[in-house]
Amino acid sequence: MNAEKKYKFKAEIYKVGINWCVNVPTEITSQLIAEKGKIDIKGKINGYDFIKTLMPVKDASHRLFVNQKMMKGGKTALGNIASFEIEQNTGKVSKEYSKPKLLIEQLDKHNLTTDFENLSASRSKDILKYLSYIKTEETLIKNINKLIMQLKNKDKNIRIP
Repeated sequence: MNAEKKYKFKAEIYKVGINWCVNVPTEITSQLIAEKGKIDIKGKINGYDFIKTLMPVKDASHRLFVNQKMMKGGKTALGNIASFEIEQNTGKVSKEYSKPKLLIEQLDKHNLTTDFENLSASRSKDILKYLSYIKTEETLIKNINKLIMQLKNKDKNIRIP
Protein backbone atom coordinates (compact mmCIF):
# COMPACT_ATOMS: atom_id res chain seq x y z
CA MET A 1 0.00 0.00 0.00
CA ASN A 2 1.50 3.29 -1.09
CA ALA A 3 -0.09 6.18 0.79
CA GLU A 4 1.83 8.91 -1.06
CA LYS A 5 1.28 7.84 -4.65
CA LYS A 6 -1.00 9.85 -6.93
CA TYR A 7 -3.51 7.98 -9.06
CA LYS A 8 -5.07 9.29 -12.26
CA PHE A 9 -8.32 8.22 -13.90
CA LYS A 10 -11.15 9.56 -16.01
CA ALA A 11 -14.81 8.99 -15.18
CA GLU A 12 -18.25 10.10 -16.25
CA ILE A 13 -20.14 12.16 -13.70
CA TYR A 14 -23.54 10.62 -13.07
CA LYS A 15 -26.38 11.06 -10.61
CA VAL A 16 -27.47 8.78 -7.75
CA GLY A 17 -30.63 10.15 -6.16
CA ILE A 18 -29.90 13.86 -5.89
CA ASN A 19 -26.09 13.46 -5.69
CA TRP A 20 -23.49 13.72 -8.45
CA CYS A 21 -20.73 11.15 -8.31
CA VAL A 22 -18.15 9.03 -10.13
CA ASN A 23 -16.93 5.49 -9.55
CA VAL A 24 -13.27 5.22 -8.60
CA PRO A 25 -11.54 2.21 -10.22
CA THR A 26 -10.96 -0.72 -7.87
CA GLU A 27 -7.34 -0.93 -9.09
CA ILE A 28 -6.86 2.44 -7.36
CA THR A 29 -8.94 2.00 -4.21
CA SER A 30 -7.39 -1.40 -3.47
CA GLN A 31 -4.04 0.38 -3.03
CA LEU A 32 -5.38 2.98 -0.60
CA ILE A 33 -5.95 2.57 3.12
CA ALA A 34 -9.61 2.39 4.12
CA GLU A 35 -10.92 3.10 7.59
CA LYS A 36 -14.33 1.53 8.24
CA GLY A 37 -14.65 1.20 4.47
CA LYS A 38 -14.13 4.92 3.82
CA ILE A 39 -10.99 6.34 2.22
CA ASP A 40 -9.87 9.91 2.95
CA ILE A 41 -8.37 11.51 -0.16
CA LYS A 42 -7.22 14.78 -1.62
CA GLY A 43 -7.14 15.35 -5.31
CA LYS A 44 -7.99 17.32 -8.40
CA ILE A 45 -10.92 17.31 -10.80
CA ASN A 46 -9.78 18.77 -14.12
CA GLY A 47 -6.98 20.51 -12.18
CA TYR A 48 -9.25 21.89 -9.42
CA ASP A 49 -8.18 20.91 -5.85
CA PHE A 50 -10.55 19.17 -3.44
CA ILE A 51 -10.53 17.08 -0.25
CA LYS A 52 -13.15 14.33 0.07
CA THR A 53 -13.89 10.85 1.38
CA LEU A 54 -14.46 7.93 -0.97
CA MET A 55 -17.56 6.02 0.09
CA PRO A 56 -17.80 2.23 -0.16
CA VAL A 57 -20.54 0.74 -2.34
CA LYS A 58 -21.79 -2.80 -1.80
CA ASP A 59 -20.50 -5.15 -4.54
CA ALA A 60 -18.92 -2.24 -6.47
CA SER A 61 -15.98 0.15 -6.41
CA HIS A 62 -15.82 3.17 -4.11
CA ARG A 63 -17.81 6.24 -5.07
CA LEU A 64 -16.56 9.83 -5.08
CA PHE A 65 -19.35 12.34 -4.56
CA VAL A 66 -18.84 15.48 -6.64
CA ASN A 67 -20.30 18.67 -5.20
CA GLN A 68 -21.22 21.92 -6.95
CA LYS A 69 -17.97 23.63 -5.92
CA MET A 70 -15.96 20.81 -7.54
CA MET A 71 -18.13 20.90 -10.69
CA LYS A 72 -17.70 24.66 -11.04
CA GLY A 73 -13.97 24.63 -10.19
CA GLY A 74 -13.36 21.69 -12.54
CA LYS A 75 -15.44 23.35 -15.27
CA THR A 76 -17.51 20.24 -15.81
CA ALA A 77 -21.12 19.08 -15.62
CA LEU A 78 -23.37 16.06 -15.20
CA GLY A 79 -22.77 13.55 -18.01
CA ASN A 80 -19.28 14.87 -18.78
CA ILE A 81 -16.12 12.80 -18.44
CA ALA A 82 -13.72 14.47 -16.01
CA SER A 83 -10.05 13.85 -15.27
CA PHE A 84 -9.22 12.99 -11.67
CA GLU A 85 -5.96 12.77 -9.77
CA ILE A 86 -6.25 11.46 -6.21
CA GLU A 87 -3.99 10.44 -3.35
CA GLN A 88 -4.45 9.25 0.22
CA ASN A 89 -5.07 12.15 2.60
CA THR A 90 -2.87 11.36 5.57
CA GLY A 91 -3.12 14.90 6.94
CA LYS A 92 -6.67 14.56 8.27
CA VAL A 93 -6.69 15.44 11.95
CA SER A 94 -9.42 14.46 14.36
CA LYS A 95 -10.46 17.37 16.58
CA GLU A 96 -10.32 16.75 20.30
CA TYR A 97 -12.79 18.36 22.73
CA SER A 98 -11.94 19.02 26.37
CA LYS A 99 -14.20 18.20 29.29
CA PRO A 100 -15.86 21.28 30.76
CA LYS A 101 -14.83 21.89 34.39
CA LEU A 102 -18.47 21.54 35.44
CA LEU A 103 -18.68 18.07 33.84
CA ILE A 104 -15.50 16.93 35.60
CA GLU A 105 -16.88 18.17 38.96
CA GLN A 106 -20.24 16.40 38.48
CA LEU A 107 -18.64 13.14 37.32
CA ASP A 108 -16.38 13.19 40.41
CA LYS A 109 -19.23 14.13 42.75
CA HIS A 110 -21.36 11.18 41.55
CA ASN A 111 -18.42 8.73 41.15
CA LEU A 112 -19.17 8.40 37.42
CA THR A 113 -15.80 9.36 35.94
CA THR A 114 -14.99 5.73 35.09
CA ASP A 115 -18.46 5.21 33.61
CA PHE A 116 -17.95 8.22 31.32
CA GLU A 117 -14.47 7.03 30.33
CA ASN A 118 -15.93 3.60 29.48
CA LEU A 119 -18.21 5.10 26.84
CA SER A 120 -17.05 4.44 23.28
CA ALA A 121 -14.57 6.99 21.94
CA SER A 122 -17.08 8.25 19.37
CA ARG A 123 -19.88 8.57 21.97
CA SER A 124 -17.78 10.55 24.44
CA LYS A 125 -16.41 12.71 21.60
CA ASP A 126 -19.97 13.48 20.40
CA ILE A 127 -20.99 14.45 23.94
CA LEU A 128 -17.94 16.67 24.49
CA LYS A 129 -18.40 18.25 21.05
CA TYR A 130 -22.03 19.06 21.83
CA LEU A 131 -21.13 20.50 25.24
CA SER A 132 -18.40 22.67 23.66
CA TYR A 133 -20.99 24.52 21.56
CA ILE A 134 -23.28 25.41 24.48
CA LYS A 135 -23.30 29.15 25.18
CA THR A 136 -25.05 29.53 28.54
CA GLU A 137 -24.16 27.97 31.88
CA GLU A 138 -27.85 27.19 32.48
CA THR A 139 -28.03 25.04 29.33
CA LEU A 140 -24.69 23.42 30.16
CA ILE A 141 -25.91 22.45 33.64
CA LYS A 142 -29.17 21.07 32.22
CA ASN A 143 -27.33 18.87 29.70
CA ILE A 144 -24.70 17.69 32.19
CA ASN A 145 -27.50 16.73 34.63
CA LYS A 146 -29.19 14.76 31.84
CA LEU A 147 -25.90 12.97 31.12
CA ILE A 148 -25.34 12.22 34.84
CA MET A 149 -28.83 10.70 35.13
CA GLN A 150 -28.22 8.47 32.10
CA LEU A 151 -24.88 7.31 33.50
CA LYS A 152 -26.47 6.61 36.92
CA ASN A 153 -29.26 4.62 35.26
CA LYS A 154 -26.67 2.67 33.25
CA ASP A 155 -28.55 3.59 30.06
CA LYS A 156 -27.32 1.67 27.01
CA ASN A 157 -27.70 4.54 24.51
CA ILE A 158 -26.35 7.60 26.30
CA ARG A 159 -26.78 10.82 24.34
CA ILE A 160 -27.50 14.49 24.74
CA PRO A 161 -29.44 16.66 24.03
